[in-house]
Amino acid sequence: MEADTIANDGPTEAQKLRADHTAGAAVEDSGNSASVLAPAPAPQDSGNTFRLFEDVAQAHDTMPIVSVSKAMVRFTLYETRTRFYVVGANADDTIFRVLKIDRTVDVGELSLTEDDAVYNRRQVLALLGTIEDGNKSTGFTKLLVAWGIVGFIRFTAGYYMSLITKRSIVALIGGHYVYHVDETQLLPIMAGPTSKLPDRNSEEGRYLSIFQSLDLGKTFYFSYTYDITNTLQNNIIRTRAAAAAGPHTKVKTPKPIFNEMFVWNDHLLQGARTCLKDTTDWCLPIIHGFIDQAKLSVFGRAVYITLIARRSHFFAGARFLKRGVNDKGYVANEVETEQIVSDMLTMSFHSGKEGIWGNPRYTSYVQHRGSIPLNWSQDVTNMSPKPPIEINVVDPFYSAAALHFDDMFGRYGAPCVVLNLVKERERTPRESLLLTEFTACIEYLNQFLEEGRKIQYIAWDMSRASKSRDQEVILTLERIAEQVLEETGFFHNGGSPTPAARAAGQHIMKLQHGVVRTNCIDCLDRTNAAQFMIGKRALGHQLHALGIIDEPFVAFDTDAVNLLTEMFHDHGDTIALQYGGSHLVNTVEGYRKINQWSSHSRDMIEAVRRFYSNSFVDATRQEAINLFLGNFRVSKDKPKLWDLTNDYHLHHHDPRLPRKRRDYQMWWTPNNLKDCEGPPAMPKVKGRVEEKVLADHWTNVYKPVISSFQRVFAYNVNSSLRYLPPGVMQKEGREMDISPFKIRAREVSQPKEIEKQKEKASKEKSFSLHRWLIHADPSISAVMEKTGSFHDSERSSEKEIKDEGKHEGKVTAVDNIVHACSQPTVNEQEMQEYERYISYPQAQTITAVIATSSNKPHPEFTPYVDMATAKVESHGPKEEDLAVFQRYLDVPQEAMKMKSNLVSGIDSEEVVKKKYTAYQSWLKGRGMTVGKAAVKGGAFTSISLAKTCNDGFTSKRPPNQRRRFNTPKNKRLSSNRLSELFTFF
Repeated sequence: MEADTIANDGPTEAQKLRADHTAGAAVEDSGNSASVLAPAPAPQDSGNTFRLFEDVAQAHDTMPIVSVSKAMVRFTLYETRTRFYVVGANADDTIFRVLKIDRTVDVGELSLTEDDAVYNRRQVLALLGTIEDGNKSTGFTKLLVAWGIVGFIRFTAGYYMSLITKRSIVALIGGHYVYHVDETQLLPIMAGPTSKLPDRNSEEGRYLSIFQSLDLGKTFYFSYTYDITNTLQNNIIRTRAAAAAGPHTKVKTPKPIFNEMFVWNDHLLQGARTCLKDTTDWCLPIIHGFIDQAKLSVFGRAVYITLIARRSHFFAGARFLKRGVNDKGYVANEVETEQIVSDMLTMSFHSGKEGIWGNPRYTSYVQHRGSIPLNWSQDVTNMSPKPPIEINVVDPFYSAAALHFDDMFGRYGAPCVVLNLVKERERTPRESLLLTEFTACIEYLNQFLEEGRKIQYIAWDMSRASKSRDQEVILTLERIAEQVLEETGFFHNGGSPTPAARAAGQHIMKLQHGVVRTNCIDCLDRTNAAQFMIGKRALGHQLHALGIIDEPFVAFDTDAVNLLTEMFHDHGDTIALQYGGSHLVNTVEGYRKINQWSSHSRDMIEAVRRFYSNSFVDATRQEAINLFLGNFRVSKDKPKLWDLTNDYHLHHHDPRLPRKRRDYQMWWTPNNLKDCEGPPAMPKVKGRVEEKVLADHWTNVYKPVISSFQRVFAYNVNSSLRYLPPGVMQKEGREMDISPFKIRAREVSQPKEIEKQKEKASKEKSFSLHRWLIHADPSISAVMEKTGSFHDSERSSEKEIKDEGKHEGKVTAVDNIVHACSQPTVNEQEMQEYERYISYPQAQTITAVIATSSNKPHPEFTPYVDMATAKVESHGPKEEDLAVFQRYLDVPQEAMKMKSNLVSGIDSEEVVKKKYTAYQSWLKGRGMTVGKAAVKGGAFTSISLAKTCNDGFTSKRPPNQRRRFNTPKNKRLSSNRLSELFTFF
């Protein structure tokens, strides 16, 4: 039947395909440079080429880290009426493979045929041309170019194929790129009417809409050549163990290559597993969580900090809908966080001294978070932001928790340090109920474990400590972090622990034994702050192990810690959005008591967002997660997904099926508590295999492409250099320590007007009285020059201006202020100014001299000159002042209550107004000019009085203490009202 399809008409589409491939048509990548503009020529001797490839492939058959030359990174999809053809190509376009998908099978079936042949460019072009020639009458088109196949899914009709159509680079680990999924496309496979998207109101359309509501373009990651589902320590150990077994052996690794717990598209890969020999050759395992990478610049030496968070797809879901643990031992919101610190002096995992996979410039530390492993839940039907906590099942043997900790021992070894941060004291017991039950659980499980293997339990009420004045949250977490690191250690790659390696002076590999498990009630806010403090402590040990710093400690307010703080903040926000529906409510800055007002308002907004998401959005998200992960399988004899009252049976064991019961005392697996042994000694491989292994990562990193700096990942990666003040590298003659471990004061942003006033005030303070006098009398300048104090004063004043401008805007610590107030000191500049005052000639006559210099005298110097040269006048009181004073003496004591006329023709109220207004003006130091006052018939109007009160009294008070009076302009003030005004002031 295939032969009938091929033997058809002319090669029009084939000519286009050949032209496209020959010209090296660019394939755009939303991340970085991925345009192959100069493809490599096809090998002339295809047999020898593939024989060499077979030799290298045999050496890597059992290695978790795939050979770069073998991995396919680009997939081109071609369509005919009866088939899909997927052509996969490797990174340098030298190896091609073909996958055929049958579109004519029955509904509910999936037919994938993998071509065992490996083609070069010339051969695959000829094959595509032949297929196009045989399908000219029915059509042969190129649909799209994808960067990976996520998998295959079906609901009530045929299968769909999910493809990654856009990607972006987020990290580079050992020469292996890690990508973020930006866009995906769901393509129906079946031919005919079913190839179109179904109606939205149909059952198929509703399932399709729910499936697509889980956006794969947010926080999903993959890699072609690096296993991101496992930690760096597991990858290195298993890879070296497989390589040590021999380059031509077929020894399989004891564990699967990818960790199924973190493969979120595991359900979509099940259909491909039944048809393909190796599913991972065509379908990419993707993880859900968070990945970020930043560069720590140490005087030009690049140190990469990589943060990887892997979310478990077992018992996954939304916040209030997934709590505690299921009967299989999987907890809700389970996330594994790995912190990799690597010195990029050598990028590859290999080292010339320590051998293959032995580069000692890679370190990592792993943490774990997860819900409290008890059977508990919260009812959200009452729309409460804090629903009551209910313990559903009280198991005296804690079977589910035993399964959970046994799995923890199997993955990380012993010891397991549990950091429990729930509240201890509450008015209405909520979290404290779980604290009591969890403590009893740990005590029960520990009584059967031997010493050295027991679960180490630390319970601390972090919420109460943050509100207390006698406890420091950061200092307590620092002590806990150091204690945890002493127990578990961290991974540092190196040579094998053999006598020959020690004699050669090789660095010996160090392993992390055990893990710290942190939890609060949601495993979001408090947990993220605690994990940051542990990560900060681990960063100091990692940098110390790499020889970057002398002591295993990095301080706050350094560029290195600021960079890590930002990464953990993004890490916490992402995990909180995935589980709780909002960003972090309480951040690290809040626990450090930094920017409390701004952080408090932000926390309130995020709390409202979280409440809204939990009340109205989480149910829909939970349906999408259950459908995507395969927890719910569409079947005719089962209810619809939207008809389920709850999803309890989807995540727990079916009680109708038999189940093996584990021992209540020997609840752990003995092999899980054995000490982790280091990798065996690496064999000395020589020849073409060793050359190919050592050069694998160069093919992926240094591809022959033409691009720009704006699209290169190494150029766009976040760096600690951006924390330096702007322009510090361009200013000459300015000494500043650009080390990322230098403690820097926090900058505060102030309005421009305040900054200008500070600058003006600082300049005015730098001038003294002796500096003014030198412009008035040259003799003073001569005296100053003889004593040498003038030039010293000028130099010190200029230095003071520079210093004040340099330190302007810095926030002084409270300790420095207290020390300066309790122990006042006199600096050198103040002492010199005092010496000039006491050495100044006492009999020096102050005279006014017309300055010939271009420098203008200080404004405050002018009154002194005017007073010295002005004509002396009598200093007696003026007549108008005496008149005002006399009128004041004539005011009766009960003037405010008098109703009779004191002066003929003038009302008593007007007299009171006039006299008190005059007295007010006199107090203000302003003479009372009758010609300027608004007088009508010998009396002040209410307008002038109100204006005087507003201008005189109100302006004397600070703006925040002013009392405003809404008095109509044309209304006369009564004596009672006037009495109230003066009584207030």
